[in-house]
Amino acid sequence: MSDLGDFTEVSSDDTTDDPPSTADDEGPTTDDDGTAPAGADEETFGTYDVSPAGGDHGLGSISVSRGLRVAEDGDDTTLEAFVTSDNRESVRLGKYVLVPYPDDETLFCRVSALEYAQEFEADDATEIHARRAMRRDDFTERDYKFVATLHPVAVLFSEDGDLKRRMTDRVPKPGAVVGEATDAAQIKTGLAIPSDGVFLGHLSVGGETVRTAASPPTIDYRLRDDYADGDPLVFRHTLVAGGTGSGKTHASKNVLRQYLDASYPMDDGREAPTAVVQFDPQDEYAQMHDDNPEMTDGVARRLDREGIAHGGHDDTVALVPAVEGASYGGGNHRAEQVPFTVPFRMVRRRPWLVAGARLNDNQYQALDYLLDRFFRDYGDEGTYAEFKSYLDDPTLREELDESGRVHEATFDAVRRRALGSAFSRVFDRDARPVTDLVHELVRPGGLTVVPTYHVTDSRATELVVLAVASLLVDEKLSNDPTYDRIKETPLIVGMDEAHNFLTDAESVQARKVIAKFTEAAKQGRKERLGLFLITQDPQDIADSVFKQVNTKLVLNLGDEDAISSVNIPSTLEDKVPYMEKGQMVVYSPDNSEPVELTGLSTCVTRHGE
Repeated sequence: MSDLGDFTEVSSDDTTDDPPSTADDEGPTTDDDGTAPAGADEETFGTYDVSPAGGDHGLGSISVSRGLRVAEDGDDTTLEAFVTSDNRESVRLGKYVLVPYPDDETLFCRVSALEYAQEFEADDATEIHARRAMRRDDFTERDYKFVATLHPVAVLFSEDGDLKRRMTDRVPKPGAVVGEATDAAQIKTGLAIPSDGVFLGHLSVGGETVRTAASPPTIDYRLRDDYADGDPLVFRHTLVAGGTGSGKTHASKNVLRQYLDASYPMDDGREAPTAVVQFDPQDEYAQMHDDNPEMTDGVARRLDREGIAHGGHDDTVALVPAVEGASYGGGNHRAEQVPFTVPFRMVRRRPWLVAGARLNDNQYQALDYLLDRFFRDYGDEGTYAEFKSYLDDPTLREELDESGRVHEATFDAVRRRALGSAFSRVFDRDARPVTDLVHELVRPGGLTVVPTYHVTDSRATELVVLAVASLLVDEKLSNDPTYDRIKETPLIVGMDEAHNFLTDAESVQARKVIAKFTEAAKQGRKERLGLFLITQDPQDIADSVFKQVNTKLVLNLGDEDAISSVNIPSTLEDKVPYMEKGQMVVYSPDNSEPVELTGLSTCVTRHGE
C-alpha cells in the first residue's frame, strides 16, 4: 500500500473507455445561451458563467445559527448578523445599522458586541497552530466567522409621508441584509433626535463623527426647545460634567451661546428672549462678548448652514462684586464692567446668608430672632456695621438671657459666627447694591457674568454667589415679586463649580440652600427658570437637586465615583474615561436615546488667552 494518506483507490468499474482530451479538442464550447453549438462534439463539456448575479450590498446578513429572537426584556433578545470579510474592518461597537422587513418597515439597531467564531471544527489552542500563526504575517479572515450582536432600538415606518418610530415589536427575517445607517433622517428618527432645537454637537461613534452622503455630511444633535412636545428642556435643567482639560468650559460656552439666541412664550402671550446669568470662578465667560479670532470664514459658513449661532455676544456685561481687598482686572475681555455690592438688607429675608457652616438649629433660631428684632429697630436699610454694633451691646445679651429668649451661651455663639471677616468684606461695600441693578442683572437676550476669580476668600465667594443666586430664585418663585423684570424674563442661571455651592451637608445653611434650589428646580419649567450646572465633581451635588436635572452632558471623567454618580447607561459609562477633549455623552431621556457626540472644535465665541 503506497503512502496515500486518506485517498481512496478507484475501482475499475469507475473507469471509462473515453480517450483523454487533448489540446486539439479545444474550441468554442457554448453559444451565448450556454448550449453546445451545432457540430460540436457531443462529448464536449459546456462551460458556464459562475460570477454572482447583481452586486453585494450591505455589511452582512441576519444569522439564526444561535437563535433569532426579539423580546420585551432586552436580555432575552438574540439578534446577530454575519459580517462578510470585506466589511469587517468598518464595523465598530456602537455603529448604527438597518435591517429591512419584507414590507416597507425597517429595524434600526446598534452594534452592541463583536466576536470571531470558528468556521471549521479545529482546535487552535495547540503548539502547532500557535507556531504556524507566529510564522505568518497575515490573517485569513475567511477561516473565521465574524458575528455582530445587534441591539434593536426602534422600528422605522412611514405614515402620511413622514418617517416615524415605534418600539421594537417585530423580529426580522433570517438572512435579511444588514446595512449601515447612512441617511440622516433615518438616524435622527431612530434615535428620536429632534430636527430643530438647541445645537449641542454632532453625532459620533467611538470618537468618530458619523458621516452621511448628505450636505453637510454630519448629523447635528438638537435639544428640544419648544412646547410642541412638552416643556423646553432648558427649563428642566442641564448638567455639564467633566474633568480638568476635558473641554467643559468650551462646550458650555457653545451651548449657552445658542440659548442667547432663543426666545420663549410667557404667560402673558409675549415671546421673550432668554437672559443668562453665569457665575464664573475662573473669569472665562465674559469672553463670550468677543469674537473668536480663530474662527475662519469657512467654519463660519458651515455654522451658518447648520443654523448654529456664533460670534461674540454684544449684550454681555460683567457684574463685578466689590469685595474688600479684591481687585478685578478683567483684561481678557471687552465686556462692560459694572461693580456691585451685596446690601445687608437682603439678609432680612435670607438669614441663612450669615448663618455660616457651623450653626446648629437652636443657634439658627436665635440668629433669626436677632435679625428680625434688628430690622424692626433699624428699618429695612439697616447695615452690617450697625448689626455688629447691635450685637456688641452687653445690655441686649443680658436682657435676652434673663427673659429666656436667648441663652447667653447661644448668644455668644451666634455673635462669633455672625461677625466673621467675610461678612465685613462683602456687605455694604462702596458700589451700587445688586438690588438696585436688577435691570442690569437680568436683560432679555443678555448675558450677565458674575466673576469671582479675584475673590480669594472662599467664604466671601460663597456669600456673593448665594446672595445673587437666591435673589434670582426667590423672585422667580414668588407669587408677589418685588422685581417684575426677573419674574417676566426666561432665565438661565449658570453655575460653574456648582459642587462648591450645592453640596449636601448637615449644617443649617446647607440645608436651607439645598431646599431653595431643589424647589427652584422643581418649579423651573413653570416659571421659565433653567439651572445650568457645570462641575468636575458631580458626586458632590446634593441628590435632591441632581434628581431634577433632565439633560446631562458628560465629558471625560477619570474618577469612578464621579462617573457612577451621573447615572448614565452602562454602555456609555465605560467610554467616559477614554473620551478625548470635546467628546461627550448626552443623556436626556425626554429628548432622545443616549448618544455620543463630538462638540465643535472651534469655540463659537472667544475662548482662552
